[in-house]
Amino acid sequence: MPNIKSAKKRVKVIAAKTAANKIVTSALRTNIKKANAAIEANAADKEQAVRVAIKKIDQAAAKGILKKNTAARKKSALARKLNASA
Repeated sequence: MPNIKSAKKRVKVIAAKTAANKIVTSALRTNIKKANAAIEANAADKEQAVRVAIKKIDQAAAKGILKKNTAARKKSALARKLNASA
């Protein structure tokens, strides 16, 4: 545990940021899984599920949780799966 006041603050701030990032990452993974499941099941709302997942990917990339190319790769994979199922 740090002794210096600024180092103690950094520990708190990093913990708060980690918690916030974990929430976004968890929601992102959940939406990607839902979209993949909808595509696999050929559900009627699969386009909607993919749209929501792509929005979450874009939000995570905007917040710096995902790198730009990683976000593009994930979106492309979802689009390819969706188009292949059509």
